[in-house]
Amino acid sequence: MDISRRQMMLAGGVFAATSMLAGGMRGQGSGSIPAAALRTSVPPKVAAAPAVQSIVPPELMASAKAALDRQDPSILRDRMAVVDFAAASSKPRLYLVDLLSGDERALLVTHGSGSDPDHSGWTKRLSNDHGSNASSEGAFAALNYYSGKHGRSQRLAGLDASNSNALDRAIVIHGAWYAEPDVVGATGKLGRSQGCFAVGDTKIDTLFDHLGTNRLLYAAKLTA
Repeated sequence: MDISRRQMMLAGGVFAATSMLAGGMRGQGSGSIPAAALRTSVPPKVAAAPAVQSIVPPELMASAKAALDRQDPSILRDRMAVVDFAAASSKPRLYLVDLLSGDERALLVTHGSGSDPDHSGWTKRLSNDHGSNASSEGAFAALNYYSGKHGRSQRLAGLDASNSNALDRAIVIHGAWYAEPDVVGATGKLGRSQGCFAVGDTKIDTLFDHLGTNRLLYAAKLTA
């Protein structure tokens, strides 16, 4: 069979390319693969995102979650409010906790005059008694809203023996001028309520929007 000139040229090109490749391999050592070909790309290490530090005291948050776990299913589990009566009233001590996203923020909140008769700014005693004008501790269920002498307010039902009279005592959430930050700036502490959880008028809607109804407000004074 005749071989055309074109076929001979193509065959020659393939032979030349094969010879060059073989020569290059011999330069690396007979039958070896270049070291560069063996290198694999190692992705750079990515630093783990730092853990978000909760602003709620750990013991208080653990106690609040335990209280939530004790409630029946009618109490929603997505958000809650936690009050630290061990902190001074000059400090933001009402924590708005989103249990799903982990978001937290804090607001100023009052305690009752019966809990701080000397108006020191610290919660000295807690009471469930009628006429005590004191704050109570324990788990509270956030109930309905109503309009009262402090404007829009929200009723609370006490769920523990330590706050079982909350509804009858009219212990509620409401706004108040004496719970505003400028009161702390002027006096070093907030004013006092009659046992209610009073938040500044400019912040009360923030609390209402977070808590809604059928959620838990938990208040306690934990000591070391």
